[in-house]
Amino acid sequence: MIHPARIQALNRQAPTAGRYVLYWMQQSQRALDNHALEFAVRAANERRQPLVVCFALVDDYPGANLRHYVFLLQGLLETRSRLAERGIRLTVRQGRPNRVVPLLADQASLVVTDCGYLRHQRAWRQDLAQKLNRPLIQVESDVVVPVELASRKEEFGAYTLRPKIHRLLPEFLQPLTSTPVRCPSIHLELPGEELPLDPAGILSRLRVARDVPPVADCPGGTSRALELLERFAARRLNDYERLRNDPTRDATSRLSPYLHFGQISPLTIALRVRRKKLPAREAFLEELIVRRELAMNHAHFNPWYDDLAGLPAWALRTLHEHRSDPREYHYSPEDWEQARTHDPYWNAAQREMVLTGRMPGYLRMYWGKKILEWTPTPEEAFRIAVWLNDKYELDGRDPNGYAGIAWCFGKHDRAWGERAVFGKIRYMNDQGLRRKFDADGYVRQVEKIAKRFSRAAAKSGQGTGHP
Repeated sequence: MIHPARIQALNRQAPTAGRYVLYWMQQSQRALDNHALEFAVRAANERRQPLVVCFALVDDYPGANLRHYVFLLQGLLETRSRLAERGIRLTVRQGRPNRVVPLLADQASLVVTDCGYLRHQRAWRQDLAQKLNRPLIQVESDVVVPVELASRKEEFGAYTLRPKIHRLLPEFLQPLTSTPVRCPSIHLELPGEELPLDPAGILSRLRVARDVPPVADCPGGTSRALELLERFAARRLNDYERLRNDPTRDATSRLSPYLHFGQISPLTIALRVRRKKLPAREAFLEELIVRRELAMNHAHFNPWYDDLAGLPAWALRTLHEHRSDPREYHYSPEDWEQARTHDPYWNAAQREMVLTGRMPGYLRMYWGKKILEWTPTPEEAFRIAVWLNDKYELDGRDPNGYAGIAWCFGKHDRAWGERAVFGKIRYMNDQGLRRKFDADGYVRQVEKIAKRFSRAAAKSGQGTGHP
């Protein structure tokens, strides 16, 4: 069953005749545990029509670069194969959704889409809802509990959202049944130009920023995500609560890029972890469901989710009161990007992100706090943090990333003791890092990563272009 709360009609167009049902896949880029896909399959079966899945590939997706496009295309390649095994055609088209989808929708009886929370994702759906003369149905598939069912307003913090989520979990932590396809669409003729799903060929024709290289040892795709999930559940979950904040220990799932691109469902992860009768599973499910869906709540209800203006009033007030406080250090955007600060721990975290597309969670907090501390204004600090996160993180440009940055500036937190620059914003320092873990060992670990990347770049005849 697909819970009715996941389903929303985005326009009031009457059902019409057509050759197929169309699923515009955008956020949920997978064939496994995808509520929007299963809703579309069932709708097509009821109409005795084939189902066509389309993906609109834009080469100016906000904040995206070569690193992100390679990961995305690797995932799409696998998704196409998995859909084909079910008799479903995935057609990839180059262009904005408001140009690609209407052409295919013209011959569809119904259009289904998934749910995105960022402003451009919502704008695409709103635009299509007005343009299409077919019903457009949105099915929310990238959270465990639908955002507007969990809460009808922006939540102050995890402690206010948690009881609302927990009350609904028994209804929504349920497996999703895959429905057999009655009418295959593999050989269906479709209007318009289709991109052959050859990642190298597609990349050669896209005008994407190429200044950030792909991460070779972190390929995209559902299969890779499932491998990581199994490895985590079998080997690392037991130590997750105790070691997750220690970047020298490999204690996390590393699934955030796959969640960001919709290559794995949070439901898949939650159901797998829940089967493990370990105390640490509750700490992990808190992060996966409550904390992650708090970020979705933030993006959905706060129009300034990626800006300093989205902070609570108390945080804005205290930052304003201390905006003229002298900063001990001043760094330019280039200094930040090239990891040229006086702080070896900050530099190591930045270098790891630049090289690998990831940064350990505890260090992300420290990283954001120090940008605030050593930048002339809070507004500039917030912009720098968003810019670096979106450019280099594989899971950048995401509600989780924006909520995490905002947390460094007081969002989803409370007032603390007052101090220079921070005011009442929670403070972090390098002594705290050393109490938590072997911070110098972490620096050495990143140096080894950098050497490994340098050797690989030398072998391929290319420089890394990064610190």
